[in-house]
Amino acid sequence: MKKLSARRRHPLAAVVVLLLALAATGGLYAAFAPASKAQADDTAQSLAIDEGKKLYAVGCASCHGTGGQGTSDGPSLVGVGAAAVDFQVGTGRMPAQQPGAQIPKKKVIYSQAEIDQLAAYIASLGAGPSVPTKSQVDPADGDIAKGGELFRTNCAQCHNFIGKGGALTHGKYAPSLEGVDPKHIYEAMQTGPQNMPSFPDTTLSEKNKKDIIAYLDAVNGDNTENPGGLDLGGLGPVSEGLFGWIFGLGALIAVAVWVAARTAKAKKS
Repeated sequence: MKKLSARRRHPLAAVVVLLLALAATGGLYAAFAPASKAQADDTAQSLAIDEGKKLYAVGCASCHGTGGQGTSDGPSLVGVGAAAVDFQVGTGRMPAQQPGAQIPKKKVIYSQAEIDQLAAYIASLGAGPSVPTKSQVDPADGDIAKGGELFRTNCAQCHNFIGKGGALTHGKYAPSLEGVDPKHIYEAMQTGPQNMPSFPDTTLSEKNKKDIIAYLDAVNGDNTENPGGLDLGGLGPVSEGLFGWIFGLGALIAVAVWVAARTAKAKKS
């Protein structure tokens, strides 16, 4: 009886064995389980930065410096953020073909995946505005009336009150906003490319930017209705009235002169 009682296991022994087994299983799972989503995202971001650095060395470093510090041919890119890269490269303005008063929009030479990689690399050089999400630039969620008010107050002096564009000084110009991707309009407001001032969230909130995008979509979108007639570049009633006055009155004067000449000739005959 003594031998049997000596061999009897402690009541908690089974619990200890179970805990050890679970710990061993957990250790094995931690060792062999797939990487977490956060780790996978970090790895993908690192790869994007590496690829972007290679693209930068080939297409951008000659003007902006090997580390984005800038040179006499191009400004520093430290702190401009991913949004500036997505706008400049995504509209074909960069890489620039030649220096000038203003770099024009042209055919895009990089794929969107390559633009994202370049943006990731530049963003790694210093914090700056990020690329907006689809919900941030969706014109369906914007207030058109408020956007029109904001646009006329902050943008119409250069871009014309419906975004047709206009001339500036020293060979510069404000480009037309007709047909521009809403994402690029948002990024331009964030970053202030070339001659344009920047409008950070402290100046124009995210909602304000969406309202402006909604207004531009309403006046220049695919579904915009034109009641007919010449819009004369959308310059407004003053210029359109002046056009009508000069050409209309000029036509009336020309007709009056013609009639008077015909009448005088008839009397002589």
